[in-house]
Amino acid sequence: MPNKKAAEKSMRQYKKRALRNKSAKAAVHTFTRKIRQAVEEKKLDEAKAALPLALKVINKTAQKGIIHWKKASRLESRLVKKVNALMASTKPQDTTKSES
Repeated sequence: MPNKKAAEKSMRQYKKRALRNKSAKAAVHTFTRKIRQAVEEKKLDEAKAALPLALKVINKTAQKGIIHWKKASRLESRLVKKVNALMASTKPQDTTKSES
C-alpha cells in the first residue's frame, strides 16, 4: 500500500482509468465480434448495420489513446474487408445478358 497521500490518490486514479480503459476495449471486442458472427452466418443486413457503429467505437477508442491508432486502422480495414467480401458473395449474378 502507498505510504503518502499523493501515492494513494495516484492509485485511485490508476484504478479508475484502468476500469475505463477496460470498458472501452471490451466495447471494441463486442462490436467486432458481432460483425464477425454476422459475416460467418451470412447475415448481410446485420453486418452492414453493425459496421458504422463498430467503426465509431474503434475510432473513439483510438482517439482517446486507449488503443494505438495503427491497431484501430487495422481493425477497421479487416472488418470492412469482411463485410465487402460478404456483399460480393451474396450479390445476385446478372444472367439477363442479351443474346444476338
